[in-house]
Amino acid sequence: MKNPLLVLGLAALTSAAPSQSPRHGNPTTQTAPVPVADLPFRNPDLPLDQRVDDLVGRLTLPEKVSQMLNASPAIDRLEIPAYNWWNEALHGVARTSMKTTVFPQAIGLAATFDEDAMLRMATITSDEARAVHQEYVRRGERGIYQGLTFWTPNINIFRDPRWGRGQETYGEDPYLTGQLGSALVKGFQGDDPKYLKITACAKHFAVHSGPEPSRHEFNAQISDYDLWDTYLPAFRDLIVDAKVAGVMCAYNAYAGQPCCGSDKLMNEILYDKWKFKGYVTSDCDGLNDFWQHHKTDPDPATAAANAVLHGTDIECATGKLFTYNSLLESVQKGLITEKQLDVSVKRLYKIRFQLGMFDPVERVKYAQIPMSVVESAPHQAHALKMAQESMVLLKNEKNTLPLRKDLKKIAVLGPNADNESVQLGNYNGFPTRNVTPLMGIREKVGPNTQVTYIQGVDYASNIVYETFDVNKNLAYEGKPGFRAEYFKGTNLEGKPVSTVQEPGLDRYLANTKLEIVKGLPSENVSARYLSTFTPEKSEEMAFQVTGDDGYRLFIDNQLVIDNWNSRGVSTSQHTMKVEAGKKLAIKIEYFQGVSRSILKFTGAHVVPMNAQNILGQVKDADAIVFVGGISPRLEGEEMKVNVEGFSGGDRTSIALPKVQTELMQLLHSTGKPVVFVMMTGSAIGCQWEAANLPAIVNSWYGGQSAGTAIADVLFGDYNPAGRLPVTFYKSESQLPPFDNYDMAGRTYRYFKDTPLYPFGHGLSYSTFKYSNLKAPSKAKTGQPVQVSVDVQNTSQRPGDEVVQLYVRHPDTKGRVALHALEGFRRVPLQAGEKKTVKFTLTPRQLSQLNAQAQRAEDAGSVQLFAGGGQPLSDAVVKGSVLKADVKLQGKRVIID
Repeated sequence: MKNPLLVLGLAALTSAAPSQSPRHGNPTTQTAPVPVADLPFRNPDLPLDQRVDDLVGRLTLPEKVSQMLNASPAIDRLEIPAYNWWNEALHGVARTSMKTTVFPQAIGLAATFDEDAMLRMATITSDEARAVHQEYVRRGERGIYQGLTFWTPNINIFRDPRWGRGQETYGEDPYLTGQLGSALVKGFQGDDPKYLKITACAKHFAVHSGPEPSRHEFNAQISDYDLWDTYLPAFRDLIVDAKVAGVMCAYNAYAGQPCCGSDKLMNEILYDKWKFKGYVTSDCDGLNDFWQHHKTDPDPATAAANAVLHGTDIECATGKLFTYNSLLESVQKGLITEKQLDVSVKRLYKIRFQLGMFDPVERVKYAQIPMSVVESAPHQAHALKMAQESMVLLKNEKNTLPLRKDLKKIAVLGPNADNESVQLGNYNGFPTRNVTPLMGIREKVGPNTQVTYIQGVDYASNIVYETFDVNKNLAYEGKPGFRAEYFKGTNLEGKPVSTVQEPGLDRYLANTKLEIVKGLPSENVSARYLSTFTPEKSEEMAFQVTGDDGYRLFIDNQLVIDNWNSRGVSTSQHTMKVEAGKKLAIKIEYFQGVSRSILKFTGAHVVPMNAQNILGQVKDADAIVFVGGISPRLEGEEMKVNVEGFSGGDRTSIALPKVQTELMQLLHSTGKPVVFVMMTGSAIGCQWEAANLPAIVNSWYGGQSAGTAIADVLFGDYNPAGRLPVTFYKSESQLPPFDNYDMAGRTYRYFKDTPLYPFGHGLSYSTFKYSNLKAPSKAKTGQPVQVSVDVQNTSQRPGDEVVQLYVRHPDTKGRVALHALEGFRRVPLQAGEKKTVKFTLTPRQLSQLNAQAQRAEDAGSVQLFAGGGQPLSDAVVKGSVLKADVKLQGKRVIID
């Protein structure tokens, strides 16, 4: 569909004299037009700013506005191709129609505590992103998820485990988040002095972490102390130090202003204080919130001007409603000038020039990366390495793990034991091979070991849904599958453009260039599917529909699923009793707005848990592995779920769903060793399991190699060393209300109660000893402090140790963290090997905030702690964490 603003601009061009540009040239002089290839902006040898100024100076006002939308249309007269700014790569290139390497979810990447591995992961991802982009360009495709500007990482602080999107972050600590986020930026953007490889985008700026259902109108109220102490440090690391190219401002308001229109966040901090030189995008549909939900602006024209004047360069929107389409009106009303718009348009084109989009391909080294790198063996090996490194051994009583590979029988149970989708997390790609825990265990053990699989329970229900191929039972007038009618527009109006027979429904079209049916692109379309389902047996079954965007399911002309007003991907199901041979009329109605077209129809047998049957199958097992936890379908972004403990993508309870605990209690009663493997994107309050089961492994959502990595840890082929990047609380009763953004009582830095498992916790099959902590007893303010500590592997097994360095200000009056992570290093150690680990603490790391939220390094006492975890009192007493006191002397040093 053509952009109306661009059409208006082209109309203005055609009304001008053929030999003149609407913005350049002498109207009285007839001269031959300069070929586009010879225009200054096409000259790769000219200075960047000169090229940008030349290009933007040739655009009409409507053309400029059209370039401020995420789906920026082509400007044919200047041979500027269309470009869509929206691309995803949270843990590998995501949402393309091509298979790509999928790493562990972001929270799992954080659990590695490994900056080098993170940099390598980001470099691999940017290699694949470049190769995939160039392949799309060769095909003439320039749609969503096909570009080079990626909207990741999510560096919001995971302040509360109830936030469904916390899985996308690097955890609760500002320093860890900043270091890992900076490594990703470096790997994404490359090291070429002229060209960016791809661009990263720090999001969501800045005070943003749920609740999901109210994010479009929520107003976060916090102190300046919390703003500068918790919510901004990681953004500063990426923006000031790592030079991230993009920033995404958040949906919610902060201090009464939408984040994308915040005086303090945008104008004062991002642009004035931090001198940001990249581009800013809104979150998708976020600018509509100015006038629809926040009500800070009376109409779209005012909201559009407000956002641009606060430095929001791109509006992302998922439907037809773009607030920035009103920018022409904004200019006409004098709310903003064209010159002020130019600031944003130039920032956007500067990024495109830096990505080499207007230069010969042979000049851009990153454009030479071949498709053969995508899912190559080294990339797959690193996905496995990061999955292994992300595994956190929470408990291992009496050395229950590792298991022997020659056990006669192993029973594997649980909702995540053989679920390919759960381990991919969200904002994910799709790999060629995806190894589940069950697959990994079967591949690991010897031929004489029997592996029995029983799902047992669903996530929060003692009913299991065993999916089957429903298509073999579907027919329309004797032909297998559905009769499908396809319509232009999203309302099933008029005559069908096409009527075809579809053998089944399992569609994933990643972009609008692909056709949903011959001659009909997969956007702004609707469809009706008719069929008859014939049950093979009398039973209770579920019909399941997954769609992006809206869908309805009718059975025997009764509406049983109504998700017509949905935007984005969702899954719904209808459960009913069916009779063998009794036909059911099936009708599915569907519409797709823009971006991906997804529609899947499946069936599932409804199987209640049978305790006696389970006990009968596990009674002769030598070990039981229960793979449970939760799922990205339960925690995530603005999702509609009807499950106890979850609401709108967030969690109302952090407890492990009761049915899983009940099944593990049943298994535990057998006297067999029960190993609990948790898949999760957030902290789970598994109190019974922590008290009663001998071994617990937290595997997060481990990506394509999750199953292999889990099996490697369970059977000892990999020695775990992951650490928790979040506090595991006992229950939500230990926390303040979810919508309270004050940091008091939150995260390890301000939580004074006893957690289930602390931030930084993680066990190993090896043992380690710390000694010889060295730090100066006195140091001058304004100068770095050198710290070193020796760590030795005192076991007979090689393994990694994560050395952690914490800083405490013991004499500070008023608000201050209990202690704060300021250094970490993942160190491989052979059996018996000792290494010296060195850290340099900068004045910023030794500083603190005063009551006015001013950061300064003052004279006084500072305590340093080094070890394998936090400086909890018992750790210090037992010597697993060492302490050093440093006396800072000299004048106060103000830290910018």
